[in-house]
Order: sequence, then C-alpha cells, then structure tokens
Amino acid sequence: MTVTSDADSGARRITGAVLGELGRPRPFRSSAPLVIGELELDAPGPDELLVRIEAAGVCHSDLSVVDGNRPRPVPMLLGHEAAGIVERVGTAASAAGFAAGDRIVTAFLPRCGACDGCRTDGVMPCTPGSAANAAGTLFGGAIRLRRDGVPVHHHLGVSGFATHAVVDRRSAVVVGRDIPADVAAVLGCAVLTGGGAVVNAGAARPGQDIIVVGLGGVGMAALITAISLEHGRVIGVDGVPAKLDRARELGASRALTPEAAAASGLRAPLVIEAAGHPRAFETAFALTAPGGRTVTVGLPSAAALARVSPLTITAEARTIVGSYLGSAVPSRDIPRYAELWRAGRLPVEALISSHISLDEVNHAMDTLADGGAIRQVIRF
Repeated sequence: MTVTSDADSGARRITGAVLGELGRPRPFRSSAPLVIGELELDAPGPDELLVRIEAAGVCHSDLSVVDGNRPRPVPMLLGHEAAGIVERVGTAASAAGFAAGDRIVTAFLPRCGACDGCRTDGVMPCTPGSAANAAGTLFGGAIRLRRDGVPVHHHLGVSGFATHAVVDRRSAVVVGRDIPADVAAVLGCAVLTGGGAVVNAGAARPGQDIIVVGLGGVGMAALITAISLEHGRVIGVDGVPAKLDRARELGASRALTPEAAAASGLRAPLVIEAAGHPRAFETAFALTAPGGRTVTVGLPSAAALARVSPLTITAEARTIVGSYLGSAVPSRDIPRYAELWRAGRLPVEALISSHISLDEVNHAMDTLADGGAIRQVIRF
C-alpha cells in the first residue's frame, strides 16, 4: 500500500485497526470491535523510529484488551508483536545504532536500563516503561497517532496492527534481514515470553524433564525452547487434540490432555503454565514434583482465582514463580533466539498456524478466543 505524506503537518496517512470500545460481545466478526481505517501518524521524535510494518502476530494480550479483561485507554490502535523495516530514524535513535533499512522486532515492554525494575535483570518490568504502557503512550510520553484529529493511544508502545508505526528506540531490537518477517514478529512476544519462562524464570537445568501446560503461541514457544535445550523429556499438556498432535510433531516426548496427565501420575521438576486460566494453573501445580518449580506466564482475568495447598508448598519445598514477558531483557534475549533459529534448533515458523490480512483481524480474535490457533500472523 502506498503511504502518502501530509506536507503541512509532517504526518503520514496509514491504515490500522483501532479499538474504540472495550468489551463488545462475541462473535467479534459480527460486533467488529476493531475498525480498519485511515489514521494520521506523526513523524518520529529524536528517540523514535518510523517503521513499515511487515508482519504482526495476534496475541492473547490483544484479545484481553478487546474483551475488556485488561482495560486500556481507548481509542487505541492494537498490536504489540510485530516486525518491520525502519524507514526514518530520529537523531538520538541514530546515535544509539539504528539505521534506515534495519529489520526490527518490536519489544512491548521497553526498558530504560536504569530504574529499580531494570536492575533486576528482567525479573521485574521497567518502571517508566510500564507507566507509558498503562497510559497508552510511547516511552517518552508522546502520542503520534490521530484519527480525524483525535489522539489514538498506542498499544504497549507498538500499535503494530497498521501499515506503519512510530516506536521508541527502546521498543525495538534489530535482527538480521535473513530472519523472515513473520518469524521475527513472533520472536518479540511468543518466543520471548515462552522461551524466557523456561530459560530465565524456570532456570532449566541439564537432565530435567519439563512440562508445558497450555499450547497456544506462548506455550508452544516454551515447548520448542525446552526441546532445543536437550535437557530431558519435554511433555505438552492441552485440551485441544490438534495442539497435542502439533506438539508431538515438534518433538515432544509426550502430549496429553489435562485429565490424562493427572491420571498418569506424571510429575516434573519444572512446569510452565502458559494458558492464562486458573484451572491450567492448578493443573501445572499438581504436575510439579517435590522441590520443583511452577512458572506461570499466563494472564488470566484479574478476578480469576486458583486453589493451591499451602501445606504442599511447604512440605514439598515447592516454588511458584510469576514471569512477565518471560523475565526477559529483549535486547539480550531476542538475538539469542534468532541465533537458535539460524542454527535450525528453534523452528519458530512452526508456531504460525495461519497468515491473514488486516481485514480479518476481528475474525482472528474469535479464532484465538476459541483456542483454535497457535499464532495467527497478519501480513502487510
């Protein structure tokens, strides 16, 4: 699509998917919460990049805004897992090493590198980055999007469901042009979150078996990362037969329904919960061996509650670890996963269940809510 510049304002006209109202009823293909249309995108500031979006993944973090489980200010242009080509670079971003022509992966949790959160090496999110995300702005507080003159908020500093985006340099990581755009996009959320749950929060060790509960995009990314480590058996758990079949194809030692896993007596020292549902958390906890670690990366509703036994935690010396974005430092971890992909050890393309157009994004939200997809990727 040709993008034209507005000579008076320095803005560009782009096409994007804007959420105007939280919590519209399903099916989303009928209620159409995301409206595709033209917007104005201002030129990047000194710390920012203008990016032509090539691919964007449809993630539960987008769905949770659409259905109202994670309220955000609206109107908001959604999309946070994306990859694209840098077209214009602010002066400070240029000094930091970014250049026109770079292929970048967006990082939906920018890091300043200096706050208390950043000093935890990924365990805690960046304080100013989190504040900007909650406010619906870029890292520096700016809003670069407008529709009919009205400001449109940024989703997690990215707003990748659009032909172009302006992002802060701290929300972007350069990868080689040899990484396909759809693979690069999935590195920025699904792999960063699922892989980090295994490597960072899980601290997987040689010889350990690893169980992954919930085989959506993040869970399947955790599964292939665990397989790439070649530590021990890797077992997938999900209620959807097609996802269990896919896990076996990708190299899982076993793939079981939650009921079959519970009946098997199977337990592992490291269990990842990636479904974002309290029953999945309970399943993951029950499958964790004495002395083991349950890592939860799912994002359920704030009102959702799970039941665990405090006595079990104490008597079996268990650990429960929360992991947001895989406890990742994107600038450090994304290049590591890119190298694993280059080496043929991390088949990220296998996580992509379908490619869609931007016009299909509401239908994609239904598919995601129904559990019928691993990762749907919008191609531009």
